[in-house]
Amino acid sequence: MSDLPLASAFTVFDGHDSGCLSYGVESGGRRWFVKKATTPQARLSLDRAIRLHAAVEHVAIVRPERVLDGPDGLTLVYPWHDGNVLNHATRNGSDRTALARFQRLPLPEVAAAVDAILDAHVAVTAAGFVAVDLYDGCLLYDFDARRMRLIDLDEYRLGPFVLDADRLPGSRRYMAPEEFVRGAVIDQRTTVYTLGRAIHQLLDSPDGWRGSPAQEMLTTRATRAMPADRYPDVASLTAAWRSTWTP
Repeated sequence: MSDLPLASAFTVFDGHDSGCLSYGVESGGRRWFVKKATTPQARLSLDRAIRLHAAVEHVAIVRPERVLDGPDGLTLVYPWHDGNVLNHATRNGSDRTALARFQRLPLPEVAAAVDAILDAHVAVTAAGFVAVDLYDGCLLYDFDARRMRLIDLDEYRLGPFVLDADRLPGSRRYMAPEEFVRGAVIDQRTTVYTLGRAIHQLLDSPDGWRGSPAQEMLTTRATRAMPADRYPDVASLTAAWRSTWTP
């Protein structure tokens, strides 16, 4: 697995501006997802990913199995997992329909996927990290196995921290107001906001809201503009979510 050339790729992911070259290859009878930094900024992102995965292990989070660092740059090698990215803005036409397909699933299956996302972030925050650049492009759903996985968590950082730039990287659809304010504190309440946006998107649909009134109230509280008005941490949000759902 030390040599995973792009020439042997069965798919290439080039519809992004991350500064990484990503592709899928077959080697040793297995499939792998390879992510290589091509810019200094991309290397910083992959360095962050390495720190996160060294500290956090959760069944829903896809972790690299190998880290390759040599003359060609830093490369992370992940196990390949089948599924569809639930990003409505992706260039891949087949994936563009995945979110709508997910939103038509039976509600218990949607609830199980949401619970996996939240449970993973309980582990993330317990290790001292906050979510940065979490959006629907990080949500990989296997419709056959009915399983949610989280991918590309490259910008997660130890927190709390004070934002020293004009904004953090990420999708505006998921970002909390403080992520656009230099000098703002970024902490678990910021992660709560992003998770609230994720819950709302997954329980919404072209035909309208599919969740319960209690779940809608939960997403409303989680995504309030003022951090102090949200759930204080991810564990509290997760407990509140589970109180709204009876299997």
